[in-house]
Amino acid sequence: MSDASVTPGAHQRDYKIVVNAREKTVHKDTLTFEEVVRLAFDPVPSGPNVFITVSFRHAHHKPADGTLSAGESIEVKNGTVFTVVATDKS
Repeated sequence: MSDASVTPGAHQRDYKIVVNAREKTVHKDTLTFEEVVRLAFDPVPSGPNVFITVSFRHAHHKPADGTLSAGESIEVKNGTVFTVVATDKS
């Protein structure tokens, strides 16, 4: 099971989230787009035509449902669900 790392100085708490229908445990309350993608894929798909979409629901964030873009982050809670899809535009 992949775990996101802990940010130094952050209050540590375990959160059970779901990424692509697999339960994951993370140890911080905010995840970046890049961290969610790494939880979904090992290795992370890459290439000039690869486009990755991250959608979420049940987040501790307003709105609680939506999409996450590269460079953005989201506050999670137990039960936050992510769907991460990689497409190749070739």
